[in-house]
Amino acid sequence: MRGDDEQSGHLFSYLSPEQRVPADHPLRTIRAMTDEALRRLSPRFEAMYAKTGRPSIPPEHLLRALLLQVLYSVRSERMLIEQLEYNLLFRWFVGVGMDDAVWAPTTFTKNRDRLLAGDIARAFFEDVVAQARGRRLLSAEHFTVDGTLLEAWAGQKSFKRKDQPAEPPDDPGNPTVNFHGEPRSNQTHQSTTDPDSRLFKKAKGHEAKLAYLGEVLMENRHGLVVDACVVPATGTGERDAAVSLIASLPSRRVTIGGDKGYDTRGFVETLRQLGATPHVARKVKSRTLDGRTTRHAGYDISQRVRKRIEEVFGWMKTVGGLRKLRHRGGGLVNWQFLLAAAAYNLVRMRTLAATA
Repeated sequence: MRGDDEQSGHLFSYLSPEQRVPADHPLRTIRAMTDEALRRLSPRFEAMYAKTGRPSIPPEHLLRALLLQVLYSVRSERMLIEQLEYNLLFRWFVGVGMDDAVWAPTTFTKNRDRLLAGDIARAFFEDVVAQARGRRLLSAEHFTVDGTLLEAWAGQKSFKRKDQPAEPPDDPGNPTVNFHGEPRSNQTHQSTTDPDSRLFKKAKGHEAKLAYLGEVLMENRHGLVVDACVVPATGTGERDAAVSLIASLPSRRVTIGGDKGYDTRGFVETLRQLGATPHVARKVKSRTLDGRTTRHAGYDISQRVRKRIEEVFGWMKTVGGLRKLRHRGGGLVNWQFLLAAAAYNLVRMRTLAATA
């Protein structure tokens, strides 16, 4: 018998969002780990808000919503709010009731900025790493370091001379700019859209772009991110950031894998001064590493495992929305990068738990 195409909805629903989400849905494990981290962050949230006045959006709701934006590749916060309006799964994960009103995008953005001021992304990321350590998922001895270029949310037309007076554009929406043949550098020019970004070329023959550098320190057992940061895109920024991340490790008696970009005398000597063993890939005519390091089986293992870090960058750019940054300014970009790293770890930990 053919069913009737009834367009009218039912007035009441007898199933809660909790009942509608399947018991084996991947987000259930991720939400459990997220809630565990948020419970420990509660004292920090308490210190960020006044004791009187109108209640704000709960910071736990904000962070869960931003996490969904990363996990489901939602392009903008306006689209995220739209999803929260009608997506039952999103409402369940964030903690918004079926009949609760969804926030306005501008209200959401203002409340998100308060989380930025409290460096909550760093605290949340570190708690996720602590959970992985408590589950014995992390290696304490073997790591890989690498960086990736993050294209800034700024166009080439915004890269202007620092000493050039501001002139009214001929077309406010898309001004005519001809910079071909003009020598441009970060010493003399700066983006008016995102002053913290830098004009950077990945390699010879590649296009120069306004960008940041995202640096990741990965442990080699399960490929989880143990530390991450964003730095200005400079020639030595990647290696300088790597040294900073390695220096923050609890133990320095570790091996550090890396690609040929880290095969420099200065970087290798700095690692040895820190007590770490460099397992970086050797350039063709390299003299920084010799047989005392490369003859050991551990060096070959580091070279094989270090390629996993490209999976981290691949996920963060294709799923996590980092192929083109959504925010401007070093603080917001670092916030977005850390949240994407935390989301990657949560997905990876959920997969490891499912296959254990």
